[in-house]
Amino acid sequence: MELQKIILYYGFTPLHDPEAVKLWQKQLCETLGIKGRILISKHGINGTLGGDMSALKKYVKATKGYPGFKKIDFKWSDGRGNDFPRLSVKVRPELVAFGHPDEIKVDERGVVGGGKHLKPYHVNKLVEERGDDVIFFDGRNAFEAKIGKFKNAIVPDVATSHDFVSEIESGKYDHLKDKPIVTYCTGGIRCEILSTVMINRGFKEVYQIDGGIVRYGEKFRNNGLWEGSLYTFDGRMAVDFAEGAKTIGECEKCGSATKQFYNCGDVRCHDLVLLCESCSTVAGSRDCTHDKSRARDTELIG
Repeated sequence: MELQKIILYYGFTPLHDPEAVKLWQKQLCETLGIKGRILISKHGINGTLGGDMSALKKYVKATKGYPGFKKIDFKWSDGRGNDFPRLSVKVRPELVAFGHPDEIKVDERGVVGGGKHLKPYHVNKLVEERGDDVIFFDGRNAFEAKIGKFKNAIVPDVATSHDFVSEIESGKYDHLKDKPIVTYCTGGIRCEILSTVMINRGFKEVYQIDGGIVRYGEKFRNNGLWEGSLYTFDGRMAVDFAEGAKTIGECEKCGSATKQFYNCGDVRCHDLVLLCESCSTVAGSRDCTHDKSRARDTELIG
């Protein structure tokens, strides 16, 4: 069997005919036997795909041939061959559903007015120079941070990206508006939007990690400011950047260390449950105490 890989990517660029791009991308993936998820909007493209390494290389070459996509940073990781059950290519009003599509402005260079990009090395340099003044701000859903986050990071109480704007406007973070804020997320795309939202609401010094947690973890592995595992929206669900990564997650039943999420046993519930292997075999629908009215993102990419 050929080596299996997963690619994670996004590109912000004006697309005048998203439906045409959708048809092209769908046909390209079907021809190459690639599965995964692609979202397309007037702002650009966002995808996570898995398949044979040779097929993905052909996909990357073809996609970069489109003028607006030639600068896309494709992030590669190991796959297992069954990480995605199917191919999904959709057109949406936003690449990340913050609920404010008209607030985001995009040109050929990317998002207009977003936070300053910092390479992983410069993230550490900023902390060395500014110390505890630097605030790490998680741009993901709160449950993702249960198994991995930057040390001492602020993790907003959000279940979906749509919650972020009201969370920022709530006033609970207003005391940080003059602080250096480093936003972070899986591959970087959510922070392109989040940093813009924060700047537009009065935060004066906002950064985003270039390439997100993925690029930071590849650079520093277990020796940087990141601790724990990275949650992924595919069949793997959690990945480590090196052997011996710290396990910061705790089983919701017994409190033992774990990084493994399971779907709640109650079919009416949308929650993922963090359980150790032992507790996962006995958890059932009768154990569910989650708020069933609260949805969560199930198709986020990056």
